[in-house]
Amino acid sequence: MPTIQKRNNSYLISVSCGYDNTGKQIRRTMTYKPEPNMTAKQIEKEVQRQAVLFEEKCRKGEAAADNRLKLADYIPMYLENAKNTLSPVVYEQYNRIFNIYVIPMLGHLKLRDIKPLQVQKFVNALENMEERTDGTPCRLSPSTVRRYYTALQSVLHSAYKLGIIGINPADSDRITLPKLAEQETDIFGAADLNNMLACLDGEPLQFQLLIHLALNTGCRRGELTGLKWGDIDYNTGIVTVSRSNYKLAGDPEIKSKSTKTGKSRKIMIPPYCIDLLTRYKAQQAELRLSLWDRWQGGSWIFIQADGKPMYPTTPTLQFTKFLNRNNLPHMKFHALRHTSATLLLSNGTNIKNVAARLGHSQLKTTNRYVHAIEEAEREAANTLESVLNTNRKKA
Repeated sequence: MPTIQKRNNSYLISVSCGYDNTGKQIRRTMTYKPEPNMTAKQIEKEVQRQAVLFEEKCRKGEAAADNRLKLADYIPMYLENAKNTLSPVVYEQYNRIFNIYVIPMLGHLKLRDIKPLQVQKFVNALENMEERTDGTPCRLSPSTVRRYYTALQSVLHSAYKLGIIGINPADSDRITLPKLAEQETDIFGAADLNNMLACLDGEPLQFQLLIHLALNTGCRRGELTGLKWGDIDYNTGIVTVSRSNYKLAGDPEIKSKSTKTGKSRKIMIPPYCIDLLTRYKAQQAELRLSLWDRWQGGSWIFIQADGKPMYPTTPTLQFTKFLNRNNLPHMKFHALRHTSATLLLSNGTNIKNVAARLGHSQLKTTNRYVHAIEEAEREAANTLESVLNTNRKKA
């Protein structure tokens, strides 16, 4: 709510724009001077109108015409507007990045004074960092440096779009970023997959179902832990994936959001998975009866011991322990998603169908699995060349 103070022949309009990183309130002000021929009633009406317009400009981050706005003061305004566009997890990550890295290193600078040179120094400092600004030992990987740079780039791009600055000094074509090591897509080979599935038979039914659904649907772990019994159609074998569970640091509650693309998708699973679901549902019903009033859950498929939804990080922790316990090669839980895509593509499934199952909004994202298959085939062909053609020449 704007405050209005009359000062001689003008009015000072003040608006709160949140708080800076020290907890100090940020206020923006403007001065309105009425035209000489206006009546008192006209002046009162116009002052109120100007106050409403100025408050809206502040909300959008457009109230920095004087070019005195510092980065540390603009970031809370950016975050307020970004609540509706960033996912809760990314919003929390950005908040942390800003408070630990961006504000201590660049927050004192006025937006107008931030040039590509300052952004490049920020990136270089992150690369060479031995400890965080709070003294905690720290060595950042190239991918982490790039992620922190992206957060800064997003803030400055927002300021550019709002006309607060003339260019975005963090544009990627202006900044030299650390090179990323060529990343390999973790995929279970045929032998490792068979060994893993053989070991899985001795595991609790919930864990068996978790792994088999991950392989058959290609769902992300948040999407798997977000499944409810109502998402399963036992007649058609179709699973509807419409939500993803997440948990923010310091928040005791597990929450749900829409999938990464914001759209639900329907995935058909084979009969043996429906059988697993049916058997596990009966087992879960027995658990619910045994707990009686201690049951804290709803209709979640993957649960904690008291029926509450499984933590989104639990699949990763359980999978790592499972692999170690059975002396199997270490793989990330996400490798099950990669393996699902690769199995489908290598056995002739259309790439558009695979993209739809995985929930990829762009086909180029799915193409990386095609490249992985082609690379594996190329290596196999080279092996056969070195063995068979060499033997032929000797003969």
